[in-house]
Amino acid sequence: MKSRTNVFFIPWRFYFLITIILFVIFGLVVRVVDLTILKQVFLQHEGNARVVRTLNAPAFRGMIVDRNGYPLAVSTSVYSVWVNPRDFIASPGNITFLAEALTMHPVELLSLIQHAKTKHREFLYLKRSVAPEIAANIAKQKQPGLYLQEEYKRYYPEGEVAAHVIGLTNIDDKGQEGLELVYDRWLAGVSGKKSVIKDRLGRTVTELKTLQEQIPGKDLKLSIDRRIQYLAYRELLDGMKVNAATSGSVVVLDTKTGEILAMVNQPSFNPNNRLVHQSEVYRNRAVTDSFEPGSTMKAFSIASALEGGLDPNTVIDTHPGWMRVDHHLVRDEHNNGKINVAQILQLSSNIGTTKIVLSMPPTQLWGFLHRIGFGETTNIGFPGEQAGSLVNHPRWAPFTVATLSFGYGVSVTPLQLAQAYSVFANNGMKLPVSLLKVDKEPMGERVIEPRIAKQMLALLETVTTGKGATGELARVPGYRIAGKTGTALMAGVHGYQKHRYTSTFVGIAPVTNPRLIVAVVIHDPRGKHYYASFVSAPIFEKIMEGTLRILNVPPDDMEALEKKAVPNSA
Repeated sequence: MKSRTNVFFIPWRFYFLITIILFVIFGLVVRVVDLTILKQVFLQHEGNARVVRTLNAPAFRGMIVDRNGYPLAVSTSVYSVWVNPRDFIASPGNITFLAEALTMHPVELLSLIQHAKTKHREFLYLKRSVAPEIAANIAKQKQPGLYLQEEYKRYYPEGEVAAHVIGLTNIDDKGQEGLELVYDRWLAGVSGKKSVIKDRLGRTVTELKTLQEQIPGKDLKLSIDRRIQYLAYRELLDGMKVNAATSGSVVVLDTKTGEILAMVNQPSFNPNNRLVHQSEVYRNRAVTDSFEPGSTMKAFSIASALEGGLDPNTVIDTHPGWMRVDHHLVRDEHNNGKINVAQILQLSSNIGTTKIVLSMPPTQLWGFLHRIGFGETTNIGFPGEQAGSLVNHPRWAPFTVATLSFGYGVSVTPLQLAQAYSVFANNGMKLPVSLLKVDKEPMGERVIEPRIAKQMLALLETVTTGKGATGELARVPGYRIAGKTGTALMAGVHGYQKHRYTSTFVGIAPVTNPRLIVAVVIHDPRGKHYYASFVSAPIFEKIMEGTLRILNVPPDDMEALEKKAVPNSA
């Protein structure tokens, strides 16, 4: 009876086992079909993704050069050092070698790698922008999981001298400030792409094909002359130190073409050293910071009156040195008595200017300033450029007109002021200004009559030559200079600040055939002087004299040179 029971259960177990085996075989067949037929494309793609890689080949960024082709920004080859933490052997020897090569602390380096490894990362930058000779030394070690990636780094030969104009790029060579930002797409070019095969350690075995050719960036030629740029920077820096000033700007403009030959600011920064930058020093103050121009605005007030019929020989009584306008006092530094229009500019008389402007319709001055370009950007395309402020009041109170006439209640940038004065130098034509080199003289827009422009040149020349003239220290030996000083209180949160001034001088040379405009703006001089006559005018003289010499502009006042050359026999 027992043997019959055993015989009965043997077939059942056998068939159960066969069924299990058949199910397993069926599952394997389904899986094979799924992998080899249904998911063939997907698996092939995944396999290639672990072997075939598409690499970016960065394009060479275009150079920025000055008007004579001298490089102001160039790209140099550098390397980024990175590791695959899963493959890199963080032995004491490897860590010590890398730390010394990359000037890192061994403990810091080891911590970075171990942290990335615990996060299961396969990529970790150790250092960017490594010099080629250091990269070559690292490559000799042939350490598994340690790699080099070629990149480009921007280098600026002129350093802080041209920093505010050129700007800078970030560590990925993308424009961040200045012209590097404005013309980033023009300079950057297009990166290339290539397909390569890599082994399991990430090393390139062979290149398969080029998917996209590199397109190098285009070069950018500026209107800046590096010689004049350096001259302006040096003299501004010296002037800032002498006058213990907070900040300052200089613009040098070619009156014939509207090209900006130099644009400098203080304080500045070195774009080659990104570690010490502070955002406030990035500003190109010549186009981003506006200020009240003070007495430099009197030139336009007088020009507006000449346009309205004022006779240049008109005599204005400024006695007793002050006058009341709308319950406010307008004062001169001295009681100048009866003076003509030229003397009003020479002595920078607030009373004389006020009386002249108040004799005209109240909107005439605003319309004249607006036509010249105040209250509008110069359209050079520079990031952050300000338009200044020129308010058109619905009702013009006499005191509002008076303050506008001598440079309060209006704000301008140094570049705006230089462009405005170029109208006098160009027979009444307003030319567009440019930071790029121009091939031919641009078409201008007539904003005042040639007669008015010539009269203003003659009047502004007396500011540097007349008796008691405020611009005497701006004279350049051998050249006739026209210009105007301006000293204005600085505005603060709670109104005008005591004993804090902006000192400005704008000048044109040579008067016979105007070629250059130089605008010098010094903020908050804390030295011995604060009047523009002693602060900005001497800086102007040095910059203008050097620029005329660099451009080989012939003198137009040989008589003065000859008198200076012949000693007094008395």
